Amino acid sequence: MSACKQHGFTVLELIIVIVFLVIIGTVFFVQRRDTEIAQRDSIRKTTINALYYNLEEVYYPTNKTYPEKLTADQLKGLDPTLLKDPDEVMIGEQNSSYRYEPKDCHEGKCKSYELRADLENEADFVKNSRNK
Repeated sequence: MSACKQHGFTVLELIIVIVFLVIIGTVFFVQRRDTEIAQRDSIRKTTINALYYNLEEVYYPTNKTYPEKLTADQLKGLDPTLLKDPDEVMIGEQNSSYRYEPKDCHEGKCKSYELRADLENEADFVKNSRNK
């Protein structure tokens, strides 16, 4: 009698490989999603810091007040695209992840403000005016 050797994989070996590939794929996609969220949150923080710097170092020294509404015309030293959140929604519009909340306003001039970014993975990022 001759022994017949079969070449190939058993069903168990194929199942183990498929399960392994599914686990690796799931980990990859979860990590990718988390990285993308962290990147969007980082963009939001950087933008709020840029707005804050422009308001405190450029706008306030010239005007001695803060604006009632943020526009590209008022913040001349700022790239106008920074007024849009990562979803391309303009600051001040509904559903924007950026908020500018002026305080103690009279005739378009405000004494203070709060800048806020809604983050996905952390608590809101908030900057308050230096001058009150």
